[in-house]
Amino acid sequence: MIGTIVNTAAIVAGSAIGSLAKRGLGEKYQDILFCAMGLAATGLGLHSVVEGMSGSVYPVLFIASLAIGGVAGTAIDIEGHFDRLTERLSKPKAGEGGGTNLSRGLSTGIVLFCFGTLSILGPINSALYGDETFLLTNATLDFVTSMVLASSFGIGMALAGVVLFCWQGSIFLLAQWLEPLMTANLMCEITIVGGFLILASGLSILRIKEISVMNLLPALLVPPVWFAILPLLPLG
Repeated sequence: MIGTIVNTAAIVAGSAIGSLAKRGLGEKYQDILFCAMGLAATGLGLHSVVEGMSGSVYPVLFIASLAIGGVAGTAIDIEGHFDRLTERLSKPKAGEGGGTNLSRGLSTGIVLFCFGTLSILGPINSALYGDETFLLTNATLDFVTSMVLASSFGIGMALAGVVLFCWQGSIFLLAQWLEPLMTANLMCEITIVGGFLILASGLSILRIKEISVMNLLPALLVPPVWFAILPLLPLG
């Protein structure tokens, strides 16, 4: 869980720095930091896709996963619900005017920190392979985001780190518990799909192509479902 600890510490440190800065990071610095993180996410996504495809037993499963997952996510409108939740949590309550509100900032930060592809896949990779790459990349992204949020909502944003630790810790423990079911072939297919989602996140951060990554998240569930029903199919 080293990556989760680092991710949590990054949010705490970013919140401290942001609360001291008060005025927030200059726009040009925010832009270059997010560009750097976008490039990193793009590279990690490409690496996962290439590495996974070399060991894939079902080379078209990722296509079906992205298609089925994308249609399901769009039908449910995951990104729409996410955006409306974030907007509602960020909106000042009646009588607050333009003032800051820690609960608003925390709610927004928790949603942003916990429900990204890296924050979900990271603890799984950490639990199964001891690979902290996704979590360390996510930590850098959260560090920048927490600085920006804390410059408006104060040092209390550090509490979001506690929630993130519990979230990622739960995924880590669940992945360890389910490890006997997580075969090498299954993880290979999940790695490919996850790589495409991380790549999509990188392209969105770089503003090359706006992709509804949230709506694609159900794609991660398709490989486990396929491997669960595979023994039941009359394939000879």
